[in-house]
Amino acid sequence: MITANGFSTRAPVVSRTPQPSASSQGSPGAGAPPQGWAPCAPVQPSQARAPQRVITVAAVGLHRSFRLPGRQGAEVSALGGVSLHLPAASLTALVGASGCGKTTLLQCVAGLDRPTSGSVSLLGRQISRIRARALAAFRAQHVGFVFQDDNLVTSLSAWDNVALPGRLRRRPLGRDQIGQALERVGLNAQARHLPHQMSGGERQRVAIARVLASAPEIVFADEPTAALDVGSSDAVLHWFEEIAAGGATVLMVTHDAAAAARAQSVMVMEGGRIVTGLPGGDPQAVSAAVLGARRGRSA
Repeated sequence: MITANGFSTRAPVVSRTPQPSASSQGSPGAGAPPQGWAPCAPVQPSQARAPQRVITVAAVGLHRSFRLPGRQGAEVSALGGVSLHLPAASLTALVGASGCGKTTLLQCVAGLDRPTSGSVSLLGRQISRIRARALAAFRAQHVGFVFQDDNLVTSLSAWDNVALPGRLRRRPLGRDQIGQALERVGLNAQARHLPHQMSGGERQRVAIARVLASAPEIVFADEPTAALDVGSSDAVLHWFEEIAAGGATVLMVTHDAAAAARAQSVMVMEGGRIVTGLPGGDPQAVSAAVLGARRGRSA
């Protein structure tokens, strides 16, 4: 099973041998320690068991297949038994060549699509089988989304688009929350602008402000920087880093190795499966992992 960092993170277990009993202590020669006994070395801080991070997104054995139109009984498999576990306060990038299943996986994990089989839990709640209305209410309460096309309501101003999630969950956001979110993304002056009056980068910043104001526990992002210039992309990734540092779980699908390298960990998909994982930080290592996965499949 691939975890959020791509590696096993189990802390070492420190073995302790029994201490001598009180009766074995005292004057020299009386109650000598058992043969072969040696005092246990003090436990160093680096040896202590690391605290367990709370898993907020868990998918187990996800399969997703689609029927091919015009070909009776024929199906194509998009996911082939994917499992992942993502902790709170993490930013994870999902990368891979086009058609590898990245977006399908994100949609299944986010509850936007139903897997053919397997299970998904968000914040400890199993969402794979709950009714659509209950699932929509759960997403409105706990989940935020950022997509390539920003998904703003065209008839609403930037301010009202940021306020919308609070209205949907019947817990309206305060004016301070909305104003501060727009200020953080540098859009105070555009608060009353409609989407068609803003650039692509500004619209994406509204989508980020919507997440910042609502403060969801989980954020799913699908190619959030694909249509942006370098400066706007850097700003969006910075806000994702801030959101994760604040305790949220962020899962980002991207084709951009440089964007993926900004994540704490990277998962590489190929052929509907997660085939490897690596830490973030090195765009060249991300590119090499994606190319290696593709070559491995074609070999």
